[in-house]
Amino acid sequence: MYKKILLLTIILTLVGCSSSKSVIVTTKAGNSESKKTASTTKSNTRTIVTSDLVNGYVFHYKDIAMSNMRKYGIPASIILAQGILESGSGQSNLAANANNHFGIKCYTDWKGEKTYQDDDSSQECFRKYKTPEESFQDHADIISQRKRYASLFSLQKGDYKAWARGLKAAGYATDPNYPEKLINYIERYHLDQYDNMVLGKEYVLDKSQNTQPQSKVVVSTNPNLYVVTKGDTLYSISKKYNIPVEELKKQNNIFDNAISIGQTILIK
Repeated sequence: MYKKILLLTIILTLVGCSSSKSVIVTTKAGNSESKKTASTTKSNTRTIVTSDLVNGYVFHYKDIAMSNMRKYGIPASIILAQGILESGSGQSNLAANANNHFGIKCYTDWKGEKTYQDDDSSQECFRKYKTPEESFQDHADIISQRKRYASLFSLQKGDYKAWARGLKAAGYATDPNYPEKLINYIERYHLDQYDNMVLGKEYVLDKSQNTQPQSKVVVSTNPNLYVVTKGDTLYSISKKYNIPVEELKKQNNIFDNAISIGQTILIK
């Protein structure tokens, strides 16, 4: 009987030790050493972009985008959409800490300041700028001077859809949905109006585009639909209706985390 109890105690002890995932941290206090247990968690932060942030970003950078379109021929809508997407409307760590609004990496020809962060690989090198305006200038220089983007300048001026697809084909981004994300931002926030301003064309609102709603309260009578109100995020909606964020995005054809007040979300 005693042997059975002893054997059971040894087994329980081994199981308890093998299932522990704590990290033992050794600290020194004077000449003596003490040990304490620290739990480890892995954080995977993502920039949440709201309509207010996007509109503020566009207001702040639309003039430099139009100026670069006049000088280099890159559609202002594309410049703004790339900036919004790549920098999280200026809220990403790379934009906040390095003024890099376009996710531009160092490559071998960069002689300026550098910063490192995880991307496609661990701790990749990115360019660091003194101001956001320097980032916009470097973006224009790269697109206009590198041979792989040369074919883009033979496209019809203001054809943002062809430019979005062309950037992906030229290797600007690895995301297969990159063109659709750019087009989605351009059409949702009517960024192509700035192309028309530069080209001297009248801007006619395309009602088939994913337009932003008016500033009024909208109530849906369909129980399978939810109308976005001030303060809502995809995360808060997912929690409210117990639906994963990725599922919400998939069934509503949302390619990023941006939602607008008055936007209708399928929650079934």
